[in-house]
Amino acid sequence: MILEGSRCLSDDCIVLRVAVQVTNLSGERYWAYDTPLPPQVQIAVNINIVGLDQKTESTVEAPFVFTVGYTPSIAQLSVKGKAQVTGDRSEVVQMTEEHKKNRPPPQQVIQTVSSIALAEVIIMSKSLGIPPPLPPIGLPSEQSPAPPVQRKESRYTT
Repeated sequence: MILEGSRCLSDDCIVLRVAVQVTNLSGERYWAYDTPLPPQVQIAVNINIVGLDQKTESTVEAPFVFTVGYTPSIAQLSVKGKAQVTGDRSEVVQMTEEHKKNRPPPQQVIQTVSSIALAEVIIMSKSLGIPPPLPPIGLPSEQSPAPPVQRKESRYTT
């Protein structure tokens, strides 16, 4: 999967091209199929960019691991791969220097890796019959209804 994006600083736009290659998919369900899943499940999503390796003047490679853990322990999902980032030479050098200072890669790289890995784990979660790592969509939580507001009736006489 290849995604392109740009980041503009004043009038200068820097275009980064991020190609994500998935090298390993792993998913395991620990909860028995004949036992109903618990009503409350916490889902923890973690992305770890393992390193940053400069391949050419304008290309770096960033291996990653994307994991999803459930509490209680009903399953675990994992996506491993590498992101190949191509861009302006100065941007690539800056990315490498920032990495040496233990700073995170550009947000665009993290977002691209996350979106592709998330799509993979959603498919795996469906296959395993477990909740996907998405926020629940539905009605707002039920709260006690607010007491009705009493309004004074306006009366006009002539």
